[in-house]
Amino acid sequence: MSSMSVSRSLAAALLGLALALPTQAAAAPRFAIDGDRFLLDGRPHLIRSGEMHYPRIPREFWRERLRQAKAMGLNTVTTYVFWNLHEPEPGRFDFSGNLDIAAFVRTAAEEGLDVIVRPGPYICTELDFGGYPAWLLRTPGLRVRSMDPRYLAAGERYLRRVHQELGPLLSTRGGPILMMQVENEYGSYGRDRDYMATAKRQMIEAGFDLPLFTSDGAGPHYFEGGPLPEVAAVINFDGDVADAEAAFAHLKAFRPGGPRMVGEYWAGWFDHWGEQHHTTPLERAARTVDWFLDRGISFNLYMFHGGTSFGWMAGANYSRDQPYQPDTTSYDYDAPVDEAGRLTPKFHALREVIGRHLPAGETLPPLPAPAAATIAVPRFVLSESASLWDALPALSRPVSAQLPRTMEDLQQNYGFVLYRNTVPAGAQGKLSVDEVRDYASVFADGAPAGTLDRRFGERELDAGLKPGQRLDLLVENMGRINFGTRLDEERKGITRSVSVGGRALYDWTHYPLPLSDLSGLRYAKTAAGAPAGPRFWRGGFQLERVGSTFLDTRGWGKGHVWVNGHHLGRYWKIGPQQTLFVPAPWLRRGRNEVVVFEVEGDAGARSLQGLADPVYATDPDGLKPPKR
Repeated sequence: MSSMSVSRSLAAALLGLALALPTQAAAAPRFAIDGDRFLLDGRPHLIRSGEMHYPRIPREFWRERLRQAKAMGLNTVTTYVFWNLHEPEPGRFDFSGNLDIAAFVRTAAEEGLDVIVRPGPYICTELDFGGYPAWLLRTPGLRVRSMDPRYLAAGERYLRRVHQELGPLLSTRGGPILMMQVENEYGSYGRDRDYMATAKRQMIEAGFDLPLFTSDGAGPHYFEGGPLPEVAAVINFDGDVADAEAAFAHLKAFRPGGPRMVGEYWAGWFDHWGEQHHTTPLERAARTVDWFLDRGISFNLYMFHGGTSFGWMAGANYSRDQPYQPDTTSYDYDAPVDEAGRLTPKFHALREVIGRHLPAGETLPPLPAPAAATIAVPRFVLSESASLWDALPALSRPVSAQLPRTMEDLQQNYGFVLYRNTVPAGAQGKLSVDEVRDYASVFADGAPAGTLDRRFGERELDAGLKPGQRLDLLVENMGRINFGTRLDEERKGITRSVSVGGRALYDWTHYPLPLSDLSGLRYAKTAAGAPAGPRFWRGGFQLERVGSTFLDTRGWGKGHVWVNGHHLGRYWKIGPQQTLFVPAPWLRRGRNEVVVFEVEGDAGARSLQGLADPVYATDPDGLKPPKR
């Protein structure tokens, strides 16, 4: 071919491309907001969504849970994006394995579901620090959810990195992600309009060019800070039909136009340690969802399937009556699909309601095959152990400082810190700690001397300390507060000072204990009469058939469990949670290894068993501070 022919061919190709571009740009987006309606492919669309979070569900279960959502009559799933898990250290991102959010979205699309994404950066969701990475707190004076330039720069970097994963899946590219939320319930936190406008701008500049919305509580005082001009406003609430009527009356008075949607209808609730287990009547949820559908109101059930806050994920709250309320490991939420993936009566009640309101031509899919049956594991003994005192060289490098350092000062995100000192001459009697974040087990010469519990504001302990004794304070991070105005204060460990008999203690040795690697532990058969104190226990069980189970922790005190290297989370005898969910994909045929870090209790015989169902029971002693 001559050079002239090549030039003509190239010119023709460029002309064709130029003519095609305006047509593509003018093509109607897959999803849009038109006045008070959502449009999907140009037609009015009612969103029937349910919330589930990919990190709270083993990846092997994603497809099954999504099929269950489709079978209940949902057409959309909603998820947060977990910044703290995706960027565990500044600039080090992880979107692999169970954190592969793009794979989760693609799987939803394969099962016929659209997706709503809520990237935060703040997400609440009973998650440590509301989903913020703990390393933000290493910067003195940094304020989250504000115009602090250090916070904004970190959040912008995070959003741009999320766009790398999700950009091709946006509805503006023909993908399943219909719309995305700006921030999260900011009206419950502040009134900084510049901050919310900046949060919106950062999302747009990161590349999220699809419809955006805000989500806030259903009352006029929440609307003062949360919603944004020219951004859809949706509302969150629980309750019955009367509550729904009042909620939408408030929304209409605030914003007469715009689509009507419940961003979170709380069809269940979560639990705090030491409080009662929550359940909500299925009849109430069914009546209220029926009311939504009768009136063409879009909704998102929070939660459709709650799953589990594995490892250190669980956060905390506070109330007027209690300064600190740590959340349980289980995030079952009394949802339509339970923690083990089983369909509950609430699921069937909601499926029946949704089935009566389907548009012409749409039918409910058949129910999927039941989730694999849970299994019972016969009781087994954990006969080997290692004392924390003996294990310190394998677990931690000591750090010396004049005053106690916080966990963040020690460049640590989660776990425990052991603070060690010697009671000086002339000091004895009452121990004062200002302040414990969040639970301190106190030891004198290695022997238990008492505890300090932030739930009750405890700062003093009559431990009978004497000069020359070795003083150890094992302080556990029980989860950073995830809701309210105290987010910026959530540094962990000991935040100020320690004194004995009014005399301040200096020159501390710190042992950071993130417990992220237990491979260096050396176990031995536990001898009869071994001293009490924090101890790692190891044992195992054999399986011929693998299935999910609930590890029964009754009879233990307080601590954490790992199965085949997977950190299940926290247990505590005060309840209400008395079992830990073990997902089948984390088990194997043959031998399975269990490691328990028990903070309290003696060194007597230790055993566990697996149950087919969870156990909830609250120890009354967990509801009030112990007598000193």
